[in-house]
Amino acid sequence: MNEIEIVVPFSLPPVELAADLLRDLELPALATLLSRSKELSSENEAGKSKDAEETDSYARSLPHEQWLSRRFGMDAAMAAGGSPPVAALLLKSLKPLEAVTALPQAGHWFIVQPVHLHIARDHLVLTDTRQLALSEADSRALFESAARSFTDAGMTLHYGGADYWFVRADQHRDLRTATPDATCGHNIDIWMPQGDSARAWRKVQNEIQMDWHTHSVNETRASAGLVPVNSAWLWGGCSLPAAFDTTDTARPVAAFNFNGWLQAFAALASSSLLNADATTVIAHASTNRLVCLDALIGPALAGDWAEWRLRLQAIETLWFAPMLTALTNGQARRISLVLTKSDSLRHWSASRASLRKFWIRPTLARISS
Repeated sequence: MNEIEIVVPFSLPPVELAADLLRDLELPALATLLSRSKELSSENEAGKSKDAEETDSYARSLPHEQWLSRRFGMDAAMAAGGSPPVAALLLKSLKPLEAVTALPQAGHWFIVQPVHLHIARDHLVLTDTRQLALSEADSRALFESAARSFTDAGMTLHYGGADYWFVRADQHRDLRTATPDATCGHNIDIWMPQGDSARAWRKVQNEIQMDWHTHSVNETRASAGLVPVNSAWLWGGCSLPAAFDTTDTARPVAAFNFNGWLQAFAALASSSLLNADATTVIAHASTNRLVCLDALIGPALAGDWAEWRLRLQAIETLWFAPMLTALTNGQARRISLVLTKSDSLRHWSASRASLRKFWIRPTLARISS
């Protein structure tokens, strides 16, 4: 089937703000696609809709992260580790020159991210990593400092880029970890790695925090009015060889615009492309295409709803409108929308035939309640 799936994290506004956030926005294509589509769901063991139900408020990954993990056959591994098991895939995707000889072939790998922890009144809160603006030079300097703590603990830290480092930690394979976005804005105590070896990891983390407290990088950042890089976040554990179930015939053939760590998912597709526009996706030869539009995540996590509105309006113009046209003229047989917020996900699918339901008035009611 000629189908295009579009995942738009944080496109569902909070119910209490929905009326104000959607007021005066011009979203006719989105309204048409939603109003004339069928809502999809997959049932869990209790017979409830898995895609439409609310997520546990203490979940270690966000709804769109969970959905993508299921889509790429990572259900079992994520259930065991808490966060999507993408460390090894991401390292292979980044292919840093100094890590080519250490590309993971076996063992249990984690992502290590430099982060900023904000001190609240009586707890620590993880800040959105997108706001860190860590340069390559500063990241390498902090990496060299942190690498010593890992070496002392019997592990080797590998550099993947300014935002992503990697470590093989077979002795910590029991840890259940959380993604940075799921943790962002919360008391980190609940989302810290859990398991028998959690204390050992905390020791390494504490050593890194002490080393970075007076690091020259943070002194320079302070003088520039930037927040300090004061901790490291461990997540994404993956044991190799991975046993992902990639036999699902519905798995996307082509993946588009999977940015940041999400590009690890695209590594499981037969082809992928960054920075694609709607025209490129529509014209692509693959019959199954999956697009990830992540522009709303940052504003939503920051509570910057004015920016969120601007970006949603841009997505309407650049994506929803061309997709509606493609469905209308037969360039695509089906358009699916996976829309989420921090605690829930909803999945709709529209076909060319469903667009003929002219008596259904386009409305945004489905995302405002």
